[in-house]
Amino acid sequence: MNVLWTSGEIAAATGGRATAQVDISGVSIDTRTIGAGDLFVALKAARDGHDFVAAALANGAAAALVTHVPEGVDADAPLIIVDEVLPALERLGAAARARVSGKVIGVTGSVGKTSTKEMLRAILRGQGKVHAAEASYNNHWGVPLTLARMPADTDFAVIEIGMNHPGEIAPLARLARPHVAMITTVAAAHMAAFDNLEGIAVEKAAIFDGLEAGGVAVINGDLSVTPVLTAAWGGATITFGELPENDAHLTSVRLANDVTVGEAEIDGEVQLFRLSTAGRHFATNAVGCLAVVQALDADVTMAARDLALWAPPEGRGAREIILLDPVEIDQTMVLLDDAFNANPTSMVASLEVLAAAQVTDGVGRVSKGRRVAFLGDMLELGASEVVDHAALANLSYIDAIDVVHCVGPLMAHLFEALPAHKRGQRYDQATDALRDLKGLIDAGDVVLVKGSKGSRVSLLVDAIRNLGHPLPNEEQEV
Repeated sequence: MNVLWTSGEIAAATGGRATAQVDISGVSIDTRTIGAGDLFVALKAARDGHDFVAAALANGAAAALVTHVPEGVDADAPLIIVDEVLPALERLGAAARARVSGKVIGVTGSVGKTSTKEMLRAILRGQGKVHAAEASYNNHWGVPLTLARMPADTDFAVIEIGMNHPGEIAPLARLARPHVAMITTVAAAHMAAFDNLEGIAVEKAAIFDGLEAGGVAVINGDLSVTPVLTAAWGGATITFGELPENDAHLTSVRLANDVTVGEAEIDGEVQLFRLSTAGRHFATNAVGCLAVVQALDADVTMAARDLALWAPPEGRGAREIILLDPVEIDQTMVLLDDAFNANPTSMVASLEVLAAAQVTDGVGRVSKGRRVAFLGDMLELGASEVVDHAALANLSYIDAIDVVHCVGPLMAHLFEALPAHKRGQRYDQATDALRDLKGLIDAGDVVLVKGSKGSRVSLLVDAIRNLGHPLPNEEQEV
C-alpha cells in the first residue's frame, strides 16, 4: 500500500502516544466508508467517535486517533492517544502542509466553492499531482481532514474553505497557508449571521490572512463589494469576471443546451474554452480558475483546453437524462440537479441555465416540451428573505420558463408574485410534492430542482431519478 503516515509520525505531529507501530494509507472519520489501512479519527459530533472505534478497527482501520482506550477495544489495539482529538487532527493537518513543497490554492466564496474546487482539480491534474477533498469538506474539521490526507509529493492542493458565522475562515486559512487564494463571489448567503453584504465580504477576505509571503489573491472584480476584498490584501492581486477592466475577463460566452462556449482574455492572451454543461456562472468561475493557473505560473492554455474535462458535482447543476419509459427510448426528460444549496445569486444563475435549455416537442403526454422549475426555500437570508423570494418573479428568465412549482413557506412569496400562467403547484414541504411528482413532469421537459439544503428538495431529485429506467448505453450523465 502507499504509506501516507506512520503511526510514529502521527504521534510526533499530534503530540500523542502510539501504542503500536503501523503504517497508515488514509485518514477517515466515517466507519461506513473506512478503508483498509486508514487512520480512524474519533471526532465528537452528534455522536462520540470513540463509540465506533471497535467497528473501525474491525472494518480494516490500521489505527485510531483517540483520547483514551474506548470500551470494547483491547488495551493493546493500535491507537494514537492524544489529549483532544480535533486539535490533534489540526496539528496533523499542519504537519501535512509543512512537508508539502507543492503549491496550495485556497478557495472560498458564497457560491461556487465546490464546483470551482473540482474545476481546478480537472485543469491542474494534467500538470502535476493534485490533491483535493472528494466532498465539501470546508469547515473546522473538513479543512484539517483534507490536509491530513494530503500526500507528501502533492504538486497542487486545492483547499475549499467555508463559513456560517464570522471568524471561521481566518484560522482555517492560516492552517492551509495557500500560495493563491480565490474568492468566487460574495452573495447574500448566511445573512442571518451578518449585518450586511459588506460584513460577508470582510469574512471572505479573511482567507488572505493565511496567504504565504509573495502569495496572490484572485478576486471576483464584478461585485459591489470588490473594493472591500481588494482593500484586505496589500500584495499581488488578479481580478476576474465579465467586466473588461478585470485582469482576466470573459470577452464572450454562449450557452447551448448542455454546453458553454467561452472566450476570455487572460494576461493579455485570448483563451478559448468549452464547458460540458451550461451556465454563465460556470464560465465566470472558469475564468477565475484560469487566473489561478496564471498566478501559479502554470500553463494557462493547457488549463483552458482541459476545462472540457470538468462536470459539475451532484446537486450543483449536474445534468442527467431520465428515461421515463423502458420501451420507448425517446421518452426522456432532462434533470438539472441543483438541490444542494441556494441563495439569490445562485438561484438567478440556475434559472438562466433553465431558460436557455432546449426542450423536445412531440414526445410526451403534453406534446410540447416545457421548462419546469421546482424551487425550494432559500434559507439564512435574514431580514430580506421575503423580498428576495418575491423578487425572483421579476427576472427576465422567468419569461422563458413554462411553470414554476414552489416548495416551502418562503417560496410562497414567489408563488404569489408570479404571473398566474406561470404558477404550478405550491407545497409547504418537499415531501408533500412527492405524491404529485409523476404528473408534474413529462418526456420532453427540462426540469430544474433548486433550493437550500434545508428545504429538502433533494428528495424530489431522488424521486425523479427513481422514475427513470437505465438508458440503452447506461450513460445517465451528459
